[in-house]
Amino acid sequence: MWGGRFDEAPDAVMRAINASLPFDKVMWRQDIAASRAHAEMLAAQGIVSAVDVAAIDAGLAQLAEEFERDGPPDGDDEDIHMAVEARLTALIGPAAGRLHTARSRNDQVATDFRLWVRDAIDRASAAIGAMRAALLDRAEQHADAVMPGFTHLQSAQPVTLGHHLMAWLEMLVRDASRFTDARARANQSPLGSAALAGTGFPVDRHATAQALGFDGPTANSLDSVSDRDFAIEFLTAATQCALHLSRMAEEIVIWASQPFGFVDLPDRWSTGSSIMPQKRNPDAAELVRGHSGRIMGCLTALMVTMKGLPLAYSKDMQDDKEPVFEAAGMLQVSLAAMTGMVRELTFRTDRMRTLAESGFATATDLADWLVREADVPFREAHHIVGRAVKLAEERGCGLPELPLADLQSIDARIDDRVFDVLTIDASVASRTSHGGTAPVRVREAIAAARAALESSK
Repeated sequence: MWGGRFDEAPDAVMRAINASLPFDKVMWRQDIAASRAHAEMLAAQGIVSAVDVAAIDAGLAQLAEEFERDGPPDGDDEDIHMAVEARLTALIGPAAGRLHTARSRNDQVATDFRLWVRDAIDRASAAIGAMRAALLDRAEQHADAVMPGFTHLQSAQPVTLGHHLMAWLEMLVRDASRFTDARARANQSPLGSAALAGTGFPVDRHATAQALGFDGPTANSLDSVSDRDFAIEFLTAATQCALHLSRMAEEIVIWASQPFGFVDLPDRWSTGSSIMPQKRNPDAAELVRGHSGRIMGCLTALMVTMKGLPLAYSKDMQDDKEPVFEAAGMLQVSLAAMTGMVRELTFRTDRMRTLAESGFATATDLADWLVREADVPFREAHHIVGRAVKLAEERGCGLPELPLADLQSIDARIDDRVFDVLTIDASVASRTSHGGTAPVRVREAIAAARAALESSK
């Protein structure tokens, strides 16, 4: 490619370190699409003859069919861009050499990479949408099912399983919005920026941007070829999504353990042990949890690569793609695995209810009752309830099982109305504030979330 300037061929090690075809060949669709748009513009602007561009376009279309059928090439070309050009030359001859008119590999790579990242964002957004739909179905199914709510992994207050699953959904809603924002900023076309300074040919950058579905061309040719913030934003959104998936996976791991017993894992989403026949391991959830660390590492790798680079292009930036490709693949499989588990887990709501009734989960309801019905300052009510909990522990019973006389021995202002708030059903039903766990609020949240999901499609 640059033989006119050099007398000797690159060393074998130089060829190995310089080659990116083994990994960037995944961008073949984007490279062919961008090349076809570029060729069409060259003809429209009279830069290359219509005859040559027709041959180029036909050759690129044939290339796309070949790659779709047989896969992209594994050859000695440096990268997918040169592999496409080499094969195009073999198909149509010298006219292929005109395709690179008014274009550099710098803007070619930047364009292809943006197109690939944009497609990856769309795939991630669709996968998040599928998981949101699965969560909505399960939350609606269990809008009334009572389970323990935890702080510090200690029983805190009763909530509904539907409410808990909707908390997972809210994480995904924000994840989806981050991908949407990242896509909007990435959706500008670098094509036509050439190496770094633009080109003297009368190119129409708006035409190629429109042909490729971009909102418009980038504003500065130097910036266009030298930044990868769009890839970093994708990885940032992917990392945050993976962290959310990891937290959900961790809860599945905990819930599936025998001490909790909140869920039964289906065979399709678990594995066994080579030595212990009784085991059913939550390996899918554990791998989702593990993938989050690797995705985070991909973000760190790209940021460290970019942090000290002067403008414009440096060869370090060839290392920009592998972390993005790796993270995108891991995120897709993580979302698919979590969606499958959400759809197929068996929730043991009887077990959840039993544990919700233990641990004095309605202690705060008793304190709130004292504040509301007996005009007791909350801090004083807190101490009163603490004494009641201590007495119940000594008696080996729950707060609802303490006789009224025992409660009144602690504070005479307590009367028999208090038993209306000490059951777990009464507790969850009372939490009617916006975003609360009351089943009526959960169903409202589900309806609103379904409408939002439909409108985002």
